[in-house]
Amino acid sequence: MANQSRYAILQYSGRYFAGWQRQPNERTVQGVVEDGLERIVGHRVVTHAAGRTDAGVHARGQVVSFQIPVKWRSDELQRALDAVTDADLWIAQVGVAPQGFHARKHASARRYRFLLGCDPASASPFRSPYEWALRAEVDFAALASSAKLIVGTHDFSAFAAVGQEKPHYRCNVAVSEWRERPADEGFIFTIEADRFLHRMVRFLVGSMVDIARGRRPLTDMEMLLASTDNRRTSSPAPAQGLHMVGPRYPQPELQQINEFVNRQ
Repeated sequence: MANQSRYAILQYSGRYFAGWQRQPNERTVQGVVEDGLERIVGHRVVTHAAGRTDAGVHARGQVVSFQIPVKWRSDELQRALDAVTDADLWIAQVGVAPQGFHARKHASARRYRFLLGCDPASASPFRSPYEWALRAEVDFAALASSAKLIVGTHDFSAFAAVGQEKPHYRCNVAVSEWRERPADEGFIFTIEADRFLHRMVRFLVGSMVDIARGRRPLTDMEMLLASTDNRRTSSPAPAQGLHMVGPRYPQPELQQINEFVNRQ
């Protein structure tokens, strides 16, 4: 029977997974989704994600592409897959994609969000698993100024984990901004770019927070953006504060994905 390209939009809590990518003897998002699809269709189904998430990183709009027999209606597949996966992962949507669709290769941009908790209540078990419970004052103006410097095309070698070999380390950042959360809870960082390096957002947040706490000058952000190694970069922010909001696609057939991501 002929296969058809499909996509699924996932939401999951990263605290229960060792990241996206399948790993031996580890519970991963890819492993859970592929095992669920195999139970449904009776054979191995390979999935591709819009972006890999590390252990502890959450997703509000992770997009996954795969090939599935034509006989499966999207609504039936959504219900079936949601029934065979666990409660810490939700299949928000399943749809038909253009033939040959690849969730990562065809994305034009991706958006991430980081939650920073500055108030004492950020240590609450209802908040701390999903944000950086810093519980300290930071200078919002310094956060905002450092974020503005990130916009544009830069070599982000200084904000990449050691050991990843890439043809280049340039990323084009379209959005980089902090905004205040209600009730003086802290701040939210939003960043959108055409691509991201491993741990790039967490290294950026760690450095910006150090600047906002007076631990290093604002000029260090310019210095790091001009650097080619991460030895002078601040430690990465904790994984639990990072949320993958989702990718964007230029294809008209995939506008439902863009609309879903825009609502997150």
